[in-house]
Amino acid sequence: MNEPATPIPISSEGAVVPPRLRPGDVVAVVAPCGPPDQVRLERGVRILRELGLEVVTGAHVLDRDRYLAGSDAARAADLQEAWCDPAVAAVFCARGGYGATRTVDLLDWDVMRAAGPKTLVGSSDVTALHRAFAVELGVASLFGPMPACSTISDPGGPEPRTFEHFASALFDAPSPVFGDRVIVPGDVVAPLTGGNLSLLAALCGTPYQLQARDMIVLLEDVAEAPYRIDRMLTQLIMSGALDGAAGFVLGSWVGCGDPYPTLEERLAPLGVPVIAGLPIGHGTPQFSVLLGALGAIDAQLCSLTGSITVSVEAV
Repeated sequence: MNEPATPIPISSEGAVVPPRLRPGDVVAVVAPCGPPDQVRLERGVRILRELGLEVVTGAHVLDRDRYLAGSDAARAADLQEAWCDPAVAAVFCARGGYGATRTVDLLDWDVMRAAGPKTLVGSSDVTALHRAFAVELGVASLFGPMPACSTISDPGGPEPRTFEHFASALFDAPSPVFGDRVIVPGDVVAPLTGGNLSLLAALCGTPYQLQARDMIVLLEDVAEAPYRIDRMLTQLIMSGALDGAAGFVLGSWVGCGDPYPTLEERLAPLGVPVIAGLPIGHGTPQFSVLLGALGAIDAQLCSLTGSITVSVEAV
C-alpha cells in the first residue's frame, strides 16, 4: 500500500496543487472531447501502465456522436464519475478535438468539489476544462500530452523527449521548458494560466473567461493563420481578459505560418515579459506545464520554470 501523500501545496493564487502520482496509483482515462482512435487509445493506456499506473477507462470512452466522443451527458458522466471515485488519483483526457465546453454545464461542481483535489491531464480543447476546474474547484491541472495523441501513441512508441518530460511532470515536477526567442525581456514569478488560444477566445463572455491579472499567460495554437491569431488576441484584449497580465509564454504554432510579427504587435505593447518558441501545445516535442502553480519566466535563459509551490497543509 502507498504511504500517505505529502502535504498538498497551494500556489500563491490559492490553487491547490494535487499530490504527485506514485507507481501503483489508479488513473482514469475519459474522452470529454473528440472521439479517440481505438488503437491509439490502447497504445496510450499501455504506456501509462508501463509507467507503473493502474488504468481504468470511462464507460463511454469509445462512443462516437459525429465529431464528439458520445453524447454530452455521457462524456460529462464519465468525467464526473472518474473525478469523484476516491480510488482514482488522476484523470487523463484521451485526446482533444472539440466538445469539452459542452460538458461544463452538466457537471455537478458541488459533488466534484467534495471529492477533493486530484490531477486533470490534457491540452488543446481540454483548455476549457482547465479553466472550469480552476474557477469551480480551485485546483491546478496539467497541460500536456494525452494518451491517444501522436506524441504518446505513435506506433514506434512515445516521442522520447515528450515522454521523459511527461513522466517527470506526473511523478516529480515539470522540468524547465526553454524557448528560442525573447520578444519582451524581463523576469517574473507568478501563477501560470492560459492554454489554447482558440479555446480562450471562445470562452470570452462565459463564467470561465480567462482572467490574466497577476498571472503568466500561456498561449499556443495549431493551423490558425496569422490574421485569425490577430483576431483572437484582439478579442481577448478588448474583453479585458488580458488586463494586468504579468507575462506571456508562447508555445507551439504548428501550421500557423509566421505568427511572430502578429504576436509581437499585439502583446509587446502590454509592457510585460514575453518569451516564445517553447515546445508546449501541438508540436513535437510536447512538454507539460502545471496550470495554477507558480511559474517563473527567465528572459536571459528564455525559460519557463513551472510548479514552484509553497508547501502548506491542505485545509
